[in-house]
Amino acid sequence: MTNDYSRRTILQMLFAGTMGALGADMKNARVEGQDVATPLPSVKPIIPNRISVAQWSFHRMFKSGELSPLDFASFAHKSCGVMGVEYVNSFYKSLPLDGSWVAELKKRADDIGVTSVLIMCDGEGDIGDPDVATRCKAVMAHQRWLDAAATLGCHSIRVNARSVGSAIEQAERCSDGLRQLCAIAAPMKLNVIVENHGGLSCDGEWVASVIRATAAANCGTLPDFGNFTCADGTKADRYAGVKAMMPFAKSVSAKSHEFNANGEEINTDYPRMMGIVRDAGYRGWIGVEYEGEKMGEVAGTNATRDLLLKQGCVL
Repeated sequence: MTNDYSRRTILQMLFAGTMGALGADMKNARVEGQDVATPLPSVKPIIPNRISVAQWSFHRMFKSGELSPLDFASFAHKSCGVMGVEYVNSFYKSLPLDGSWVAELKKRADDIGVTSVLIMCDGEGDIGDPDVATRCKAVMAHQRWLDAAATLGCHSIRVNARSVGSAIEQAERCSDGLRQLCAIAAPMKLNVIVENHGGLSCDGEWVASVIRATAAANCGTLPDFGNFTCADGTKADRYAGVKAMMPFAKSVSAKSHEFNANGEEINTDYPRMMGIVRDAGYRGWIGVEYEGEKMGEVAGTNATRDLLLKQGCVL
């Protein structure tokens, strides 16, 4: 009996053996797969929003002299446990124009590990003033606060989008002023953000149109949960307003006034509002801003903080 095989026979045998082995492996894989759970796709963890406190929450204490503006960071940290603070420029206007006090403010925050988040700027002229020269003057008046924000390590200054005229005229003028201010802020790595804070800015869609027209990457919004009272006294839809501004948000303000027996804010549905914030993909700071009068300022601030903690925010 011969042991010789043709080349074709050998190839056929090899092919049959290979396919048989492969079939066995596939069969084994199916059998083994019955006992092995299918791996779930990896889910990117959601980064919780951190809680900061706006200086305006304690405005009565600062105005009465009970608190020194230079002690804001340490007071907010000790009283509320927060690690972020938002300054209000009006409490520092009486201090030297040369900004010599800013280094001390920074040192006090740094010493306790508190982050300076932003400066809210008021009373520096209208960014959208109809007079071009006056508008430019208002832009330059804000530079003092850009310098302070840069020294403190803030990410933004908050300004007001205010003007006169029709909605279209005001939008054009405010966009022009913001564009000028953003050009100054950009090399300083700072944002210029607009809050719904009176006038047409109570219309979230209008604010969004202004930001789009400004066309500056460092121009954004500071949606406030509560500032939706229009000039004629009517109330705009706060949820629609915040939703319209969220695509441009670089910070968020959790406004509060009054709470019920369960600790819920009576004007704002916080779970609903925070759902809007998170659906927009926002993961930055959320600043507590208590403006009520029925509770003490510390108690009201902490009640607002607790609402945010219930919604998954962290200190």
